[in-house]
Amino acid sequence: MASHEAHALDALDAAFAAYAVRRPEQATQAVEFAALLRDPEDPFLRARLAGHFTASAWLVDRSRTRVLLTHHRKLGLWLQPGGHADGDRDLARVALREAEEESGLSGLRVDPEIFDLDRHWIPEHRDVPGHWHYDVRYVVHAGDNERYVVSPESIDLAWRGIRDVSDDAQADASLRRMAQRWLADG
Repeated sequence: MASHEAHALDALDAAFAAYAVRRPEQATQAVEFAALLRDPEDPFLRARLAGHFTASAWLVDRSRTRVLLTHHRKLGLWLQPGGHADGDRDLARVALREAEEESGLSGLRVDPEIFDLDRHWIPEHRDVPGHWHYDVRYVVHAGDNERYVVSPESIDLAWRGIRDVSDDAQADASLRRMAQRWLADG
């Protein structure tokens, strides 16, 4: 393993440890995510069907009251933008890249610390068996231009009030958790 890769793994390991201290209610998940870092089968590649890292963006507008959600084409759910690491060990960079690609927005900036962790099952799709995503979520801030462009990965995009997401019993549970966390952290 190259020294820059080892450094990136050490930095992510430290980020998981810091997250566990900040979010004791998710300390168990942080330990599980950190353990995956040292798996001999590269967990940053989607070919690792036992589970692999993904990164996503809690993409907030300038007023910090709305979040950009994507109506995911494959899953048919309203979710935050995100995707596979595809070998990149800098998951904050992955979250930023995915936010840019899926929204068409420019001038975005990512907070370096982890905002949320979520391990979730992805059902079989075409020739890809079902597998686990270890999703590391980061806050991404919109720049001056908030006019998005719907990418081929999405059915639609929409800015939603964060309080509305928090109160929406039909919303994905992890979306509600992130909305509630955002509102509580003020």
